[in-house]
Amino acid sequence: MRNAHRTRLRMALVVLGLLTVPLTAGPLPGAVAPAAAASGAEQLPDPDIRARIEAIPGMRVTAERAAPQGQRYFDLAYRQPVDHRHPERGTFEQRLRLLHKSTDRPTVLYTSGYGLVSNPDFRSEPTQLVDGNEIVTEQRYFDKSVPKPVDWSKLDIRQAADDHHRLIQALKPLYDGRWISTGGSKGGMTSVYHRRFHPRDVDGTVVYAAPDNVNDRDDSAYDAFTERVGTPACRARLKAVQREALVRRDEMVARYTTWAAEKGHTFGIIGSVDKAYELAVLRAVPMYWQYGDAQCTDVPEPTASTQELYTWLDRTTGLANFTDATLKPLTPYFYQLGTQLGYPQYSTPHLTGLLRHPGVQDVRTYVPRDIPLRFQPHAMADIDRWVRHDGSRLLFVYGENDVATAERFRLGRGSRDAHLYVAPDTNHRARIESLPAKDSARAKATLRRWAGQ
Repeated sequence: MRNAHRTRLRMALVVLGLLTVPLTAGPLPGAVAPAAAASGAEQLPDPDIRARIEAIPGMRVTAERAAPQGQRYFDLAYRQPVDHRHPERGTFEQRLRLLHKSTDRPTVLYTSGYGLVSNPDFRSEPTQLVDGNEIVTEQRYFDKSVPKPVDWSKLDIRQAADDHHRLIQALKPLYDGRWISTGGSKGGMTSVYHRRFHPRDVDGTVVYAAPDNVNDRDDSAYDAFTERVGTPACRARLKAVQREALVRRDEMVARYTTWAAEKGHTFGIIGSVDKAYELAVLRAVPMYWQYGDAQCTDVPEPTASTQELYTWLDRTTGLANFTDATLKPLTPYFYQLGTQLGYPQYSTPHLTGLLRHPGVQDVRTYVPRDIPLRFQPHAMADIDRWVRHDGSRLLFVYGENDVATAERFRLGRGSRDAHLYVAPDTNHRARIESLPAKDSARAKATLRRWAGQ
């Protein structure tokens, strides 16, 4: 049952556009293996690495299993201060997973920006490219890494960055080679925030599909993006089917209500099944561009049956994602959106006369009303300035058709050894291997240089 819940939650993150697909867990097509690995030489395990890990103050090994070629997997828990500014005010355990290859290999710090990646064999693209160790982190306040009692004021980008800093400082005496950080979508954003506050913690950062919402009051870049992405015919079909989904609201909501009753789902956070349905329709177009194709090959005609329309909407936005069962575990994410990260609201003039719930796209809709939200407009502006004026050893990868590209990070005159690539005709799943051959080769060479290879 627990695994089924995690699977549903992960699917919710994907279709809500909150989480990029893992940055590959299998071998990369065309990836060039380091010489030691290519030779077929068997690496010998480090016999005392577990003892050395357990000797780190505040670190626990909760499980271990072997992996091929002398590698070892460790599930870890690391005790962190709830408030790094006042460490005496309580602690919590942050969950981690460590893939140990060798202490003389590069080490990659990966975060999804949410809970721990469910696939125990996961390896990010940078980890594969540098043939390194990998630490996968769970972010504070997500899943099992939650302080008790919950003090929401201690969930901010600086506290999370300090978690990463403290963890790296604890592990560097063991893994004293080069360090790379990486993440996709919110995980990529988190990696940039960490570098902003602790720029010398790692030797380079690879960031995938990460938006940079500098001014949360201005979402015009997202609207302009959805008006030019893909083909005119595809954009027109999406608008038509979105409108038809609201024209047939009564039939569609009746199906949604029946399904929710059968599954025991409620809509207390959003407020009602009708409000949840309207929000699902409004999110359909941006969510399509995160994971769909530029030709709209799977988008039905507006004359399609109600069942076809309902099935497409469910597949595109995930109607289960607006229920309490899905939204409650995601409260930390929406809290961060509503206090620092920002969240786009899309203009929909083609839906005039069909909307019933003004302001439903506001992030407040997703957060229980007893949790206060006070937005800090300076937070993302500070991050953006740092990237443009002081950011170094940053590599950004975006997909041409991904809405996250609408407000991507920008490099400036002060950005040093920083690079930005866009993969053509690719969406939120963009990675280095998605780039044209020359760009991919340059990006790999940069990453390996940072890793000392």
